[in-house]
Amino acid sequence: MLVLNFPADRGPASALASALSINESVRAADLLLHRFPDGESRVSVPVPLPEQVVIFCSLNQPNEKLIELLLAAATARTNGVKRLILVAPYLCYMRQDTAFHPGEAISQQVIGQLLADAFDAVITVDPHLHRVHQLKHAVPAAKAVALSATALMGDFIASCIDKPLLLGPDEESQQWVDAIASGRGFNVAVAEKLRTGDSNVSVRLPDDITFAGRHIVLVDDMASTGRTLLAAAAAAKAAGAASVSAIITHALFAGDAWQRLQAAELDAIWSTDSISHPSNVISLAPLLAEGVTACL
Repeated sequence: MLVLNFPADRGPASALASALSINESVRAADLLLHRFPDGESRVSVPVPLPEQVVIFCSLNQPNEKLIELLLAAATARTNGVKRLILVAPYLCYMRQDTAFHPGEAISQQVIGQLLADAFDAVITVDPHLHRVHQLKHAVPAAKAVALSATALMGDFIASCIDKPLLLGPDEESQQWVDAIASGRGFNVAVAEKLRTGDSNVSVRLPDDITFAGRHIVLVDDMASTGRTLLAAAAAAKAAGAASVSAIITHALFAGDAWQRLQAAELDAIWSTDSISHPSNVISLAPLLAEGVTACL
């Protein structure tokens, strides 16, 4: 088996290859990319290729990656690959699962079908699903595997903080705080979010929980603008928290989100390496290796 990766994913792809090498030798290799002045891409795969290949591509900044990913998949097929697996720790376009206004594209269906047509299996981590609750309904590949990083995140929190209070910054985060706390005895709370625009967010903490003197860990599956985390952090500090940290599965941090969070002086900001970022502290390689093995 071979793990092919885009240059930006070299580190986590190499870690995945190492995790897969327990039973057999697996190596990682770069896909070769060249972008022409007009914006088109030339994509090359290393040859020869084995019959089983994993392509590692985390799909943040998806409009820059999807075409190159599809070119790489098709080229792998024409060079003898029989079983092609996509490992995309962050999976794009999962939020638009319905048309909210007349004429809107249902992006989840379109992108999900493209990936299902190109790959025999698609593996991701904690996809941001709403009305569609199972990955196979969004990505109708022969195998569609949604892994969860919550156990790894719970292990990490337990190693850093004694008696944390996990705080979900909005109602959607309830599933993440519950999963991380499961079996650990962590206290949990979920705030109420009011959004009045893409960047205008306020948060109200629950009235029945004492935050003063507690070590708060904000939990979210992904941070894009960071406004929800910032509002939750401010509310926790105003309520007298002894410390406020944040743990995030997918560190998107669009625009100046990372700088704003740093300026908020949280005690720590942690993330998995689903997207390469300075906040990465949790390697997903062992989890992803289990997913790949299950698809063979």
